[in-house]
Formats: sequence, C-alpha cells, structure tokens
Amino acid sequence: MKDLFELYITFAKIGSITFGGGYAMLPILQREIVENKKWESDEDLLDYFAVGQCTPGIIALNVSTFIGNKRKGTIGGIVASLGFITIPIALLLVISIFLNNFADYAIVKNAFAGVRVCVCVLILNAVERLWKKSMINHKALLIFVVVLGLTLFTDIPLYVIVLSSSVVGALLNRWKGAEAK
Repeated sequence: MKDLFELYITFAKIGSITFGGGYAMLPILQREIVENKKWESDEDLLDYFAVGQCTPGIIALNVSTFIGNKRKGTIGGIVASLGFITIPIALLLVISIFLNNFADYAIVKNAFAGVRVCVCVLILNAVERLWKKSMINHKALLIFVVVLGLTLFTDIPLYVIVLSSSVVGALLNRWKGAEAK
C-alpha cells in the first residue's frame, strides 16, 4: 500500500508541474523517475515514449500508465494514471471558471508565453541528455537521420514511423548478432 501511495504522489507531483504536452513531461520524468527514484533507465523511458506515441491517448498519461504497471502491475498503472491526472483536472476546472475573464489580459498572455519558452528549454535539455545515451553507433545515427527527414518532410503518421523504426532497429540488431557469429 505504501508503494502505491508513493506511486500516486510521485505522478501527482509530475502531473502538477507538467505544462506543454507529452514531450514537456520528458525532462520531468527523466529527473524524477530515472535520476531521483531510479525506477527506470533512460533507455526504458525512451521506449515508453515511443510506445506512448503509438498508442491512442495522451502520451504523458500513457507513459505514466506504463511505468505504474511495470512497478506494481495493473493497479500500479491505474494509480499512476490517477495520480498524473488528479491535480491537472482540478486546476483545469478552476482555471476554466476564470479564464474567460482573464484570457485577454496582457499579463496572462505573457505568463503563458514565458511558460512555453521554459517548456522548450526543458525539452531541449532532456533531448541533449537522452541523445548521448541513444546515439550509440552509426546505425542509430542513420535511423535518426532517416526518421528526422521523414517527420520533417513527409506526412507519414508518427506511429508508422515509430513502428517502422523499431522494426529496422530490431533487424539491424539481429544482423549485427549474425555478423558476430
């Protein structure tokens, strides 16, 4: 029970400070789940984001569910998900009551602009840290370049790109294993 409570509180904390969508959660999760709690590795976190991108729903909530499920089974997934959404839903309800009255104020617009800039910096920081652990060889770099090109210059759905990348990565790894024999 104590572990479930810790799971709930951890994800409630993460959910309460995550602004800007699923990828904005990445640096917060990386710090809290990988560095502080040591519940997951950077590699596992990236895998959860990849799968979370391919599954229906909100990426950040999907990742919370995956981590909770890995820690404490189905109930852990439910508890982590509830923890992640509780505070944002409460804040959203309160904000929605007042937002129409204040949305056009310059100070409110500027505050949101400041939050967006901060989120971009946090994402870039997490990308830099995770880049170092992901770009382990020339094959990974090749996959990165191809995926970057596909996402920037085509309309291929992201889930197709992510699934294709996982197949290519598995095949390259298998090919590498066959070469070693």
